[in-house]
Amino acid sequence: MFSFLNKDQVTGEVAEQALDESKIPAHIAIIMDGNGRWAQQRHLPRIAGHKQGMNTVKTVAKAASHLGVKVLTLYAFSTENWKRPAAEVNYLMKLPVDFFGTFVPDLVKNNIRVKVMGYTDQLPASTQQAVHQAIADTAHCTGMVLNFALNYGGRAEIVTAVHGLAQQVKDGELEPDDIDDELISDRLMTADLGELRDPDLLIRTSGELRLSNFMLWQVAYSEFVFTEQHWPDFDQTSLETAIYEYQQRHRRFGGLASKKS
Repeated sequence: MFSFLNKDQVTGEVAEQALDESKIPAHIAIIMDGNGRWAQQRHLPRIAGHKQGMNTVKTVAKAASHLGVKVLTLYAFSTENWKRPAAEVNYLMKLPVDFFGTFVPDLVKNNIRVKVMGYTDQLPASTQQAVHQAIADTAHCTGMVLNFALNYGGRAEIVTAVHGLAQQVKDGELEPDDIDDELISDRLMTADLGELRDPDLLIRTSGELRLSNFMLWQVAYSEFVFTEQHWPDFDQTSLETAIYEYQQRHRRFGGLASKKS
C-alpha cells in the first residue's frame, strides 16, 4: 500500500506526541530525490542542492534516532548515477568525505553506527577511505544504524547474490532445491541487519512514483509513502508525517488477518 503526500499535508500538524511510540517503524528506507530540482527552482547550480541535501541527512538521521528508529537506510548514489555529468559525479564522490569529516562526532554523540552497502570498491580512494573511517569510528555505537546505499543497485545486488548461490551449487556445496527466500535474503547486502533487513517504511521525496532500482527484494512488503517535498526541504516534521501515515496502515503481509483495535 502507498500514499502520496502533497505539500499542504506536511504542515507541522503531526507533532511527535501524536505518534504511537509502540508503532515506530524499525527500519525506514528513503530515496532522497529532488536535490537538483530544489537548486534549479532557486536558480542555483545542482551541486548547491546536493550540499543542502547533505545537511538534511544530518537533520533526519538525528530525528529518526530520537524517535526510536533502529535502521535508517538512505539511497545516496546508485549504480546508474555514474551517467550524470562528470563534474556532478565528482562532487557527489566528495560529499561522503565532507559529510563524515564533520558529522561523525555528532553520530557518536547520538550513539549512531554507520553502515554502507553497495559496490564501494569501485569508488574513488578518498571516498572509500572516508567511508571505512566512519564505519570504524562508529563501530562501538549501539543505537540506530545509519545505512548508506552508495554505488548500489537493486538488480546488481540480486545478480551478485545469484552468482554466489550458483557457484555453491556448482561446487557441490548446495542443492538447487535448498534455495529459498531466506537463503537469498542471507546473500544480499542487508543480511547483516538480521531481522531488521527489510524496511517497514519506504519514503521517496520529490513526487516521483518509482523505486529507481532500490532494494527491490527487501521492499516486497514495505509500506510506501511518496511526498512532493524535495529532499532539501524534508525535515523532522516531514519524517513524523510519513511515520504517522505509516501508523494508519494495517500490514497483512499477504494475509487476511483481522485488524486489531
